[in-house]
Amino acid sequence: MRFRHPDGTLVHLSYCTNVHPAETLDGVLAQLRDHCEPVRRRLGRDRLGIGLWLAHDAARTLVDDPAALRGLRTELDRRGLEVVTLNGFPYEGFGAEAVKHRVYRPDWTEPERLAHTTDLARLLAALLPDDVTEGSVSTLPLAWRTGFDEHAAATARNALTTLTERLDALEELTGKSVRVALEPEPGCVVETTADAIGPLADLPGDRVGVCVDTCHLATSFEDPATALAALDAAGIRVPKAQLSTALHAEHPHRPEVRAALAAFAEPRFLHQTRTTTAAGLRGTDDLPEALAGDTLPDAAPWRAHFHLPLHAPPAPPLGSTLPVLKDTLARLGPGAHPRARPLEVETYTWQALPPGARPRTRGRLADGIAAELTLARDLLTDLGLRELP
Repeated sequence: MRFRHPDGTLVHLSYCTNVHPAETLDGVLAQLRDHCEPVRRRLGRDRLGIGLWLAHDAARTLVDDPAALRGLRTELDRRGLEVVTLNGFPYEGFGAEAVKHRVYRPDWTEPERLAHTTDLARLLAALLPDDVTEGSVSTLPLAWRTGFDEHAAATARNALTTLTERLDALEELTGKSVRVALEPEPGCVVETTADAIGPLADLPGDRVGVCVDTCHLATSFEDPATALAALDAAGIRVPKAQLSTALHAEHPHRPEVRAALAAFAEPRFLHQTRTTTAAGLRGTDDLPEALAGDTLPDAAPWRAHFHLPLHAPPAPPLGSTLPVLKDTLARLGPGAHPRARPLEVETYTWQALPPGARPRTRGRLADGIAAELTLARDLLTDLGLRELP
């Protein structure tokens, strides 16, 4: 979906296909047919943006076979789909029964991460629509925090420096500008937007910036105004923003709230949980840990890293952080110029929801994704952006 900002800038809204995980190119092509095109048709649009997730094997197939890459581009066009951003965070195995910490490997201390991200940038340059010259790839925030020492930091910095050089060369070769965005996430080396400033300030140019994920922002109790102002002051770009909401529990000390939260403690993904105390932010690496005894203080609200459908908050006594998303979007979208584009709805946890809330058919899932995009579209038009055909 495309929008025109009052300054004339084109703003893209898409949804991330990591909700339909596939490890191979054939699986990606099936996604386009079985999921993405049906979502577009439900929205009644001739064109729909998707934030494509390409696992390592699928990406390598496309890099090694130019005919396959041309075929993917043709299939996107045929189904009324366009790609201006890729999700490069999961490397592989995102559809596994237990993902948990596996999603953080390889990290930016390992050569496989640099190679994969370079592949994605090259593929995106080839997939961008003819009338679009800029794209972005989101990636993990350096590494999971455990064991990340000064040597690891130097290794990651060198890898990102090499990446910037490759992205400069890519633009010279293709005329397409691709930027990579670290996505701060609870529990990682770069947990907050503030944590990103130091590592990124040392890099040459502005090829690497921050992907602001509003679920992660809210889980860490970051104030959107403060976070974005700090990035601006440091001269760090926001090449991409992900529109998502976290799980919010206002009164976690109450037994009925604990019981409701327990329904979201599932085995597939990590659901880092945070609260604020007089001493600062406190947290656990997963929701079951938070619910176990008195591990996490419960005098103040809890938030858990669980990407909830934007339009469907959980029933009381729980809620979502949709107000944080709205606040962030209001600071990213309007004003003299848009501060982030593209925007991407990223709810990959539909099948991890409590059983009664899970879509049971492809059609129900398409209905839900279309409803999320409709909500995001309405927020953008309310902020003064004009939807384009």
